[in-house]
Amino acid sequence: MRRIKSPRNPKTSFLYCERYDVTESEKILVALSGIFVLGIGSQWVASRLKVPSILLLLLTGILAGPVFNLVNPGQLLGDLLLPLVSLCVGIVLFEGSLSLRIKDLRQIGRPLIMLLTVGVLITWVTCTLAAWWILDFNVSLALLIGAILTVTGPTVVGPMLQHIRPIGQAGPIARWEGIVVDPIGAVLAVLVFSVYRPVQNADFDGAAWTATVGFLKTMFAGSAIGVAAALLLIVMLRRHWITDHLQSSFTLMIVVAAFTCANLIKHESGLVTVTVMGVILANQHVASMRHIIEFKENLSVLLISSLFILLSARLELRQFEKLGWRGPAFVAFVILVSRPLSVMVSTIGAGLKIQERLFLSWLAPRGIVAAAVASVFALELAGEDKLVAATFLVIIGTVITYGSTAAWAARKLGLSVADPQGVLIGSAHPASRAIAVALQEAGVTVRLVDRNPQHLSMARMEGLSTFYGDMLSDSMHEELDISGIGRFLSMTPNDEVNSLAASHFTERFGRSNVYRLSAPPERSKRREKSAEVLKGRVLFSNEATYHYLDQRFEAGAIMKATPLTDEFGYEEFRDRYGDAALVMFVLEGDQVTVVSTDLEPVFRPGQTLIALVDH
Repeated sequence: MRRIKSPRNPKTSFLYCERYDVTESEKILVALSGIFVLGIGSQWVASRLKVPSILLLLLTGILAGPVFNLVNPGQLLGDLLLPLVSLCVGIVLFEGSLSLRIKDLRQIGRPLIMLLTVGVLITWVTCTLAAWWILDFNVSLALLIGAILTVTGPTVVGPMLQHIRPIGQAGPIARWEGIVVDPIGAVLAVLVFSVYRPVQNADFDGAAWTATVGFLKTMFAGSAIGVAAALLLIVMLRRHWITDHLQSSFTLMIVVAAFTCANLIKHESGLVTVTVMGVILANQHVASMRHIIEFKENLSVLLISSLFILLSARLELRQFEKLGWRGPAFVAFVILVSRPLSVMVSTIGAGLKIQERLFLSWLAPRGIVAAAVASVFALELAGEDKLVAATFLVIIGTVITYGSTAAWAARKLGLSVADPQGVLIGSAHPASRAIAVALQEAGVTVRLVDRNPQHLSMARMEGLSTFYGDMLSDSMHEELDISGIGRFLSMTPNDEVNSLAASHFTERFGRSNVYRLSAPPERSKRREKSAEVLKGRVLFSNEATYHYLDQRFEAGAIMKATPLTDEFGYEEFRDRYGDAALVMFVLEGDQVTVVSTDLEPVFRPGQTLIALVDH
């Protein structure tokens, strides 16, 4: 084993090692392992601290790269860096487009369409003008960074919305905008990049012609290959040519192959290809996408974590120093002028409340796609490091600003509460619907989630808010609107599913706000012990199983809301309705208490009891 001496200039090595004897291959191994460890470790720490993971990823990458010189992606990967980053961008866009369902987008209506058209155009124009005026970029580079900054960050917006839980249309619009605008902005950046050099050379006639031809070639080549790849995969899945355990890997293979083929035919059309492919797969109903959805959910965390470490480790502090005061001024313009102007103009007459428009004006963090696209273009445009520095500065500034103030802004605008009292019920069977109706009549926000279309149809006829989906699916969590919701009640007939669903929702609502029905007493001790490992407080009482509730309702029991007063207290309530009365919820002011086996509420005047009583 030969000794690797510590270089005088640590920046010339991809891993600075001073005390240990390591071979060149061992240094590469440690550096590659470090990227994965730092990326996933940052994600874990962020989840524990409940802060946006992108902040820790950026900080970790900068510390590992320009500060301590532990990782130098350019030295580590060399010529592999550009194609690797480009390929990762394609996979990230494919992952995002798999969440796009046209029927859901149509339901959101005009505000989303206007944000994706007029809003994107205004953002592009204003960011371009700011880059030209504030950052002193030339016209072509200003147009390019303006296009890149039209994207937001679904990997950042999603967790923020889960924490804020805004009420009304603002939450769904922000969630879908964050997903849809990424491929739109990326394609726009690709088209601008295709005319970058003609504009840079002051050949404006050539730029116009290049833009037109480039747009047509990019869209045609990308769309054609994307459609062909999606149809091929659908046919193979439908005819069961791919075994279940290979579906995820095979899909990744098709995505990579389609992306590469498109880029070989027309440079950067691969981004269009993977986007079109994902949209087709997300909206077809011929082949099952279950394994593919699992693939994108598992892969995205690893890919985004590692990619952010790589990209931020490439940064050099002198790049930010060169921007000087212009950098923070540009970020302030993007946050205080560009985004509010884009939202307020594009949502005129769109049926949104002013509070919702203001909230959307204060939620546009940039994320992985902006960082990756800027890095790809900067690598191809030698010497344009200021493009990356300005983009990362916007990412850092927007994530810090929105991450620390968006929840406060939502509460001030009346779109969120610090302690949401709404209830999400996992099941829409008759007993659950009766409970939901009683809560809704008492002024509590209620939403039902189920996979039974008949039960959901009956719930909607009773005026209840519903969502079709599998409670155990991670993809459902991305789409489920939990605005105003603070508690989850799992009430299916399967006690194992109830326990698993309760465990699934613990991360979103916390252990103290997740409940499940009691299991049947005849269940074996082994099953009981297995279920208790999973989370979920037991609802109402140990006797209140699924079948118990069904039998009570079939026997004529009803849900009853009873106010307690000085004259009519809890003892009088028991005298009137008897021991068979099952108190389920206690309402006091705007607070909702769910009765469970580990909580004995203190009853007093001023409360309202929602209970199951004999009619």
